[in-house]
Amino acid sequence: MPHVTPPAFEHHLDPLGIGASAPRLSWTVTGDAPGWAQRAYEIELSDGTATGVVESGRSVLVPWPGTPLTSRERRAARVRVHGRDGSAGDWSPWSWAEAGLLDPADWRAGAAAPPTALLGAPDGPALLLRRNFTVRGPVERARLYVTAHGLYETELNGQVAGDDVLAPGWSSYGHRLRYRTHDVTALLREGANVIGATIADGWHRGRLGFGGGNTGVYGDRTALIAQLEITYADGGTDLVTTDGAWRCAPGPVTAAGLYDGEHHDARLLPPGWSFPGFDDASWLPADVLDHDPALLVAPSGPPVRRVDTLRPAKVLTGPGGETILDFGQNLSGRLRIRVQGPAGHTVTLRHAEVLEGGALALRPLRRAAALDRYTLRGDGTAEEWEPRFTIHGFRYAQVDGWPGRLEPDAVEAVVCHTGMERIGWFECSEPALNRLHENVVWSMRGNFVDLPTDCPQRDERLGWTGDIQVFGPTASFLYDCAGMLGSWLADLAAEQAELGTVPHYVPWVPLLSPPGPAAAWGDAAVIVPWTLYQRYGDLGLLREQYPSMKAWVDHVAALAGEKHLWDEGFQFGDWLDPTAPPERPFEARTEPALVATAYLAHSARLLAETATLLGHADDGRRYGELAGRVRAAFESAYVTASGTMTSDSQSAYALALRFGLISDDARRAGAGRRLVELVRENGHRIGTGFVGTPLICDALTGIGACDDAYRLLLQTECPSWLYAVTMGATTIWERWDSMLPDGTVNPGEMTSFNHYALGAVADWMHRTVAGLAPAAPGYRRLLVRPRPGGGLTHARAAHVTPYGRAEVSWERTGDRLEVHLLVPPNTTAEVYLPAEPERPVQAGAGRHVFHCAYRDPAGDPVQDRTMK
Repeated sequence: MPHVTPPAFEHHLDPLGIGASAPRLSWTVTGDAPGWAQRAYEIELSDGTATGVVESGRSVLVPWPGTPLTSRERRAARVRVHGRDGSAGDWSPWSWAEAGLLDPADWRAGAAAPPTALLGAPDGPALLLRRNFTVRGPVERARLYVTAHGLYETELNGQVAGDDVLAPGWSSYGHRLRYRTHDVTALLREGANVIGATIADGWHRGRLGFGGGNTGVYGDRTALIAQLEITYADGGTDLVTTDGAWRCAPGPVTAAGLYDGEHHDARLLPPGWSFPGFDDASWLPADVLDHDPALLVAPSGPPVRRVDTLRPAKVLTGPGGETILDFGQNLSGRLRIRVQGPAGHTVTLRHAEVLEGGALALRPLRRAAALDRYTLRGDGTAEEWEPRFTIHGFRYAQVDGWPGRLEPDAVEAVVCHTGMERIGWFECSEPALNRLHENVVWSMRGNFVDLPTDCPQRDERLGWTGDIQVFGPTASFLYDCAGMLGSWLADLAAEQAELGTVPHYVPWVPLLSPPGPAAAWGDAAVIVPWTLYQRYGDLGLLREQYPSMKAWVDHVAALAGEKHLWDEGFQFGDWLDPTAPPERPFEARTEPALVATAYLAHSARLLAETATLLGHADDGRRYGELAGRVRAAFESAYVTASGTMTSDSQSAYALALRFGLISDDARRAGAGRRLVELVRENGHRIGTGFVGTPLICDALTGIGACDDAYRLLLQTECPSWLYAVTMGATTIWERWDSMLPDGTVNPGEMTSFNHYALGAVADWMHRTVAGLAPAAPGYRRLLVRPRPGGGLTHARAAHVTPYGRAEVSWERTGDRLEVHLLVPPNTTAEVYLPAEPERPVQAGAGRHVFHCAYRDPAGDPVQDRTMK
């Protein structure tokens, strides 16, 4: 008999303080249930609401069956399912959700701001705020609703509330400021209590962006907004808010910047400052500022958290005798140290991604100092310290001024990123490809730090739209990022509405001239919601983003005009084409207008499909016709009679083939032949930049040149995916040659060693090498089409779909192929075996094994490659 998991609410792992008053419910069926499919479901809520038996196979994002939640309301749900085979399962365990503050009128808190006399320059000191209050009796429940203009960490009676890092994260603060809800019942005591907070500039007031950046982007004052609501056992309530009773003083953090690092002098920490009984008479009263509660929203995804720790893999000595720790993995996070020494002694921690000449390579950081300092209090005990208001991208750390012998367990790296759940895995018989895939995973981890950034190390770290547009399919396979990216898309829509176009990065920081539209980057407004719908089945997200999607396509269509060619204005084009000079990454072999027009056709087609799904039939027809006109214009302008392209580049052909922009069969075949010729003429080395790279392997596979796609993937000469692997990379590089073969760093100013965009090829590895893809939104049907090649002898992919875990694995022995498949309950699979590629086999829920004849055109298995 199948078992049902407790239902999930929206995309939340921890549904405390959610912002949806009618949260959709999802559940999965577990257990050994071959062929099982749901016929009906029942839902009960803890308030007595019951749906009865609902004849439906739906189990993902099912509409809320009861009255809407009110602010602070806590309600539970449970589910029972009925199978088409007549089975009826037991009720699932109860699952609880609690609403946050859903109405701006619920907010009574002001914004407690440190007085200007204590504020330093931007990225200056983090300041302490505290308030005494009394708890009158036994507490039934206590909730802390909190956010800040700046970064904050809150404490109650000396204990930190929550496990957030860099809270409240970075959203488009002028439009949306997220708050968190913490259950602090266990932190209160009867009698005297203290709530305290440390607040730093962070994204609100600190330096943001390249070229020196901007400061005070969102304001020139930091402030805490906190509301502690206490419910007593006798039914009484108390409210403690940020108001005029708060007091402020300097603390031990003398400087804190996201780029430059944190300086902490432990001698300056007032002992017991966040405990009752502390004398704060000398502290200054906080100013109480107005704020707009309508901007405060509950988060739709998890916060940034400490998710892992790494010990040093090696202790190295630099050319000047420096002590350098190698953690063996490029990451996003900071160091935690345990040190003992005299009062006033300072330990310095400097971070970098790579070494050059045995020393830290600091030039790629540009104007980010990435330098932390800790000054000891020196009380004769071991002191433990970790920065709280900064983050670095690094593999190596230089430790200066360590008192005495540096023991191996005295320093560890703390990995920090958004606390997403891992849901996707891949492995195969080729170690270099496994390392490449692991590099993709680590680049995602390093750049999904509250929003999808370009890089975690230098003076940038912006939510570039083009990067996540190409990486979205890979990201949504590896981690459950629906809630996080849904939040980022809400920011995109807000910035777009204000600026009149989709900016190049979100949130927008005015580092460049006013943003104009750019193809592939602005198209994130259409493509990212569509990708999330395909992978998670969330039609509600498409509905939320539909106005933004329409606005983008309408804007670009107006620019293209009657000729339907987007051939004017600035474009990034095929950014970082391998032939582009180091200082001119926009100089690509593919015409920018070709790229732009191709994306207009693609986005118009996706918008037409979205409109139809949402019931907007007129829009569906109109945008479908627009897509057809743009496709015809593209074909006329950029495709010759023989099928060659006006830009004779890998990216041009990949775009035309993957976006379906060549209507004539003969010309399409000619374009395919020319793409293969280009790839072979280039010695199966990559010839694409940001735009072409996610498409090239699929383009080759689609024209029957899968072996060429494998040879491209397995190439180790630069430029290639595996070149970086042979150079010892542990993340994906920004440039194909971020490090040159002699071990020196590329001379270009833009040289990151942790940029996930070129790792978008992992999506092809999941779908084609292993053979696992969605055939219907949310994997309601699986497309199982493994295409072995490259001499690989086995491969496997696993993914936790919204319906449960799916797995595909294959193994080649001689000229025989064995395929193993796990199909989750309530889903089916279409299985295409290499021996009969056009005759699918239908498979229901459960485990299946298939056998067929197969001979790899690459011949013998590839040999293990030596990696430096």
